[in-house]
Formats: sequence, structure tokens, C-alpha cells
Amino acid sequence: MEKLVVGRATLTWLNGGVNFLDGGAMFGVVPKALWSRKYPVSDKNQIELRTDPILLQLDGKNILIDTGMGNGKLSAKQIRNFGVLEESSLKESLQSLDLTVSDVDMILMTHLHFDHACGLTRKIAENQYESIFSQAMIYTSSVEWEEMRSPNIRSINTYWEMNWRPIVNQVHTIEKEREILPGLRMIHTGGHSAGHTIIIFEDGDDCFVHMADLMATHGHQNKLWAMAYDDYPVTSVHEKEKWLEFGYSKKAWFTFYHDAYYRALRFSESGEQIAAINRNRYEYK
Repeated sequence: MEKLVVGRATLTWLNGGVNFLDGGAMFGVVPKALWSRKYPVSDKNQIELRTDPILLQLDGKNILIDTGMGNGKLSAKQIRNFGVLEESSLKESLQSLDLTVSDVDMILMTHLHFDHACGLTRKIAENQYESIFSQAMIYTSSVEWEEMRSPNIRSINTYWEMNWRPIVNQVHTIEKEREILPGLRMIHTGGHSAGHTIIIFEDGDDCFVHMADLMATHGHQNKLWAMAYDDYPVTSVHEKEKWLEFGYSKKAWFTFYHDAYYRALRFSESGEQIAAINRNRYEYK
């Protein structure tokens, strides 16, 4: 598993699953002739996307950023439609680090779409689910939490009751911004979803920015390139511009949840790549 040390923080990428989605949907109105130069695409027009949580170890706390695809919760139709080739193995990833699910103190949910939130709960019987990280505090934005429980006609396809009902007593909501630990902030941006948040950590001159689905992959670095999946794409563009400029000014690491090729990238003040943490790739069975 790949690691990155940023000041007091150590980040380790866990195995949260993989799916293959339509590249056109992932890059919205951007012509394929442009985005395909930035991110590999198959002859079926599909691109590979990880759903890998990040274990953030900071000040003696074990913190997860999002929770992966989960296990045994998707129907055969969903597995086919979402192009899922691999589900999560978070338990095994944690075991390799001599940790268990009970050792997770906090979970920072950038948003609660199924591909980020299915790893919060597990199926114990027909139509019965329980929290996996039952001792952890779970943070998300108040806007996201409200929509999760009362989705609209569009969002009902990604906000699932099985992912929220078992965790209601663990959830702590943020408004515009909250400092979780010294230097570690969750910031409500909207854009991809109404309640979408990003995560920023600063420790002196060291910094990482987790843009979540505002910049889902390295191919989405262009501030104007928003996904068709974004509920509020104009907001996505403005927020991405703002936080890219912030990260560039600090030569911050930008970390990824979905990118199949890079775990993190560092850019100069002009936005040129100056360092990378590559993902260790393997062939799927």
C-alpha cells in the first residue's frame, strides 16, 4: 500500500474497490479528443476508477477519508451497470497495518454517494444492516446528511438507506467549515453534490488538499472540466479554481480517492506537476 507523509500526518491508501465508468460521463461536456489525452480510456469508452479510502494517521488518531465500495451490497444489475470488478477489502488492508475496524477513531465523509459510503455498513440479514466502524465518529456536512436521508428524484439513486440508517447515532455534521484536529479542516464546497466537502491539512509549510470529487482524477485538473455527475457544475468549477490556487500557492500535495494511476500529485505555483505518488497497479482477474 502506498504511503505519503505530510508534516505530522501519515496517509496510507487502502483497497476500497474498482469500477469502470463511461469516460464521457466522467468528463461531462469536454470532448473525448481532449480528455482522452489526460486519462486512459478503453475501446468501450470506459475509464478505470478506484474507490480507495485513505487512512490518515494524525496525533494518535486513525482517521478514514471515505469508505469504499463495500461488500455484498450491490445487486448483479448494479455491479454490471457500475462496472464493478472488485469490491472493498478494508478489513484486510487494516489487518496488514496491525489495525482492526475498532481502531478507527473518525471517518471524514466528503459526501455520501454510494461509491464513497457503502463501506460504512454491512449486511447481516435480509434488509438488515449494521455499522462496520461502530466506535468511530463520522463527520459529514449538514447539507449532505439532510439530502442523504431525504433524497430528491435524482439523488435517490445514490443515497441509500442501508448506508445511513445504521450510523445515525455516530454522525456529527459540519456547517461551512470545521477543524477536526489542529491543522485538519473539512470545508463545505458543494458542486459535485449540494453537501460535498473537501479536506485540507496544514502543518507549517507542509500541506495536503483532498479535493474528493471536485477533482476526481489527475485528468480533471483543468478548472473548467466538471463531471456530468456533478449536481451543480458551475459551483464545481468555481470551487475547484479557488482550491487549486490555494494548493498551488502552498505547493501542496493533492490526494485522490478515484484515480487509478496516481495516489497524490504535487504542483508548482503555476500548476506544473513537480512530484508524484504512483499507484502500484496490477491486473484484475
